[in-house]
Amino acid sequence: MSNPLTFCISTYNNLNYLKLAVESVRKNSYFKGAPFIIHAENCTDGTNEWLEEVKEKYNLTLIIEPNNIAVRGIGGGMNICAENVKTEYIMFLHSDFYVSKDWDIECLKIFEKYPNEKLWVSSHRVEPNIFNNPSSRPGTLIVPVNIFGAYYNDFDFHSFKEWAEDFKTLNPDIEIPKGEGVSGLIRKKDWDFIGGNDPIFAPASYEDMDLFLRMLNEGYKFILTSNSLVWHFGARGSHRLEENNGQTSQRQKESEQKNIQKWLDKWGKAPKFDSYGMINGLK
Repeated sequence: MSNPLTFCISTYNNLNYLKLAVESVRKNSYFKGAPFIIHAENCTDGTNEWLEEVKEKYNLTLIIEPNNIAVRGIGGGMNICAENVKTEYIMFLHSDFYVSKDWDIECLKIFEKYPNEKLWVSSHRVEPNIFNNPSSRPGTLIVPVNIFGAYYNDFDFHSFKEWAEDFKTLNPDIEIPKGEGVSGLIRKKDWDFIGGNDPIFAPASYEDMDLFLRMLNEGYKFILTSNSLVWHFGARGSHRLEENNGQTSQRQKESEQKNIQKWLDKWGKAPKFDSYGMINGLK
């Protein structure tokens, strides 16, 4: 079976969740043998060593950058991964995902449905309520932490697997006009055309909104499908909750504060969002 897509993860000191993500991609994807690129930047938690140990087992292409380089962040990591993709499609995912059965091909089917569109296709997410915000939003279902767990060491992936199949059966073919940052399927040529993420927003925040706004301006279409489902542990790679007494990391806070001004310098106005929470222009 030919592999039309390449899985891509950029990670930073997120080893325990990365292990689950990699295992789930190889176990639950339809294209189990597809190329898989992992970019690891500034990791000091054993990520680099673990990746070297399992690269043959999981058939990984590794891009490991030492902790003395300039920070690219997750957006820059996506760019590095994409530069090395040889397939028609790129499938980006977070390092704290656990993917459900056939999540990849269900996204690919959307491209067959809209063959002439430039698309960014995202999976429906399920997240634990670790931020004490019980309100779900379009494309993301937030569940109590005691349903499937909230951490790498208490996640009930067996129950999630069964529940995910029921969810897809009960909620078939729902399409939401929305993109999810750092997780989506896109044609390589369309990624190259738009130029990837803008490095000025490294290491985190605003890069996805900037990317999506540029895509919208070029006529790209965004679809989030209920036929593809992923578990998202809640941005553990950037917020580092376990290490910061449940609080967002200082690196993330500083980046968000600085990038507000960088956004205004670039676009001149604050971003505007639609009822789905998707950026749709400028205020």
